[in-house]
Amino acid sequence: MKTITAEAVHNSLPQEKIRQGSLFGALTDDCINFILKEGRILELSPGEKVFDCGDSGNAFYVVLEGSLSFVKLHDGQLYSTRDINFGEEVGFVAMIALHNHVGYAVANCDSRVLEITSDLFATIHENYPFDFGIITLNLARDMARNIRKLSNALVEHAIKH
Repeated sequence: MKTITAEAVHNSLPQEKIRQGSLFGALTDDCINFILKEGRILELSPGEKVFDCGDSGNAFYVVLEGSLSFVKLHDGQLYSTRDINFGEEVGFVAMIALHNHVGYAVANCDSRVLEITSDLFATIHENYPFDFGIITLNLARDMARNIRKLSNALVEHAIKH
């Protein structure tokens, strides 16, 4: 895993494409540029972990290129629960709930992810309040979609309460 610059991302990923990611939809150019500049952009090879089970949940990660899988640890067993693709995030639930990660995120292929720490998230709130509202709405929408997928999986596998 290595850290790269926002300029390196813009060379392969133009602003119009970035805006198509679910987290970045409807954000101002200034805010997107600020997030890319102030966030940490990681380049991952297949099999590299973004975070591990038990690591602090003080950040979330947005896929800029490639894809990740989230593997959850439950009762000593590992379960792959979802893939995270362009513009989607992983780790927000741990960050907002103030708990450590209950699994790990691993690159499925060559990937680039943007780390948004809780400190950066707070700075976005302070400096870009309108955009922060949009980011929060986008994150909530993605969580709602994941809840729907999980709910459907429970029904499809006849898991009853």
